Amino acid sequence: MPASAPVISRFPVPKLADLPDDVRSRIEAVQEKSGFIPNVFLVLAHRPEEFRAFMAYHDALMDKPGGLTKAEREMIVVATSAANQCQYCVLAHGAILRIRAKNPLIADQIAINYRKADITVKQRTMLDFAMQVALQSATVGDADLARLEAAGFSRDDVWDIAAIAAFFAMSNRMANVTAMRPNDEFYKLGR
Repeated sequence: MPASAPVISRFPVPKLADLPDDVRSRIEAVQEKSGFIPNVFLVLAHRPEEFRAFMAYHDALMDKPGGLTKAEREMIVVATSAANQCQYCVLAHGAILRIRAKNPLIADQIAINYRKADITVKQRTMLDFAMQVALQSATVGDADLARLEAAGFSRDDVWDIAAIAAFFAMSNRMANVTAMRPNDEFYKLGR
């Protein structure tokens, strides 16, 4: 008897064929590019309107040009997701970070303790602020922004750091509530 597929969510997971055309097309495009469907797509597709909004904001934050590199954006996700104990996001975005940074060690270092990771002082300053936004946003003050600007970040960069940390704090919570299971493929990517 073959083993059953692992459960990827506490909530219903729609069949690809049953999804609206635009949602299905987006998922199929990711599958074609990566060779598998990341479980986050299937879990969030349970509510197509929210899937569309989530993906639009994700893309606006993570895929745009700016002062932060794509690897630095992923560093924010990995560090804050680890602090929020989000297994899915640490593993999925850790894989993306390893690929974007071309470094098989960096994601594990950042997830465990970014303060000891092989990153620049500027990146450590970025992650200090991202952690503050993710865990203690009410404490953010003018001195925090001044520290980031002194490290070389523009106000637009500061906004991006804050928005990524805040967005993924929400994502971490939904991944934890749904018990979103990371795909096995993520463990090996970029190693």
